[in-house]
Amino acid sequence: MAAAPKSQQKPIVFVVDDDISVRESLELMIKFAGWQPETFASAVDFLARPRTTTPSCLVLDVSLPDLNGLELQKLIASERTDMPIIFITGHGDVPMTVQAMKGGAVEFLIKPRDDEVLSRAIRHAIKRSAAVLDDQAEIVAR
Repeated sequence: MAAAPKSQQKPIVFVVDDDISVRESLELMIKFAGWQPETFASAVDFLARPRTTTPSCLVLDVSLPDLNGLELQKLIASERTDMPIIFITGHGDVPMTVQAMKGGAVEFLIKPRDDEVLSRAIRHAIKRSAAVLDDQAEIVAR
């Protein structure tokens, strides 16, 4: 029997935020929506996690203690096209938003966040991730 397409695996929503209360509330929201949350306190912790071939997205805070969110985006955007990035921040401005969107972010949300808006953004990002992974699998299968 063939393995299920990547797009049918339980999606992972990665969260990188240095605020534990934000990580915990996002983890609950993500679980409630039926996705698998994985949370990290820093960009360095996230980078240490092996890559996945499961549909996923990254909910990323801009202000982080080591590597900030925009720097992390620069590091991973070109090699992880299958993992759309949704930024969340308490201290956003127009130049920061423009930089994030030009870097390929699918959304830029201000804290405190609206759970419904974030859920829609995650749903959209996961669909995009699944499509990229299915396309990549099709190319490899040729």
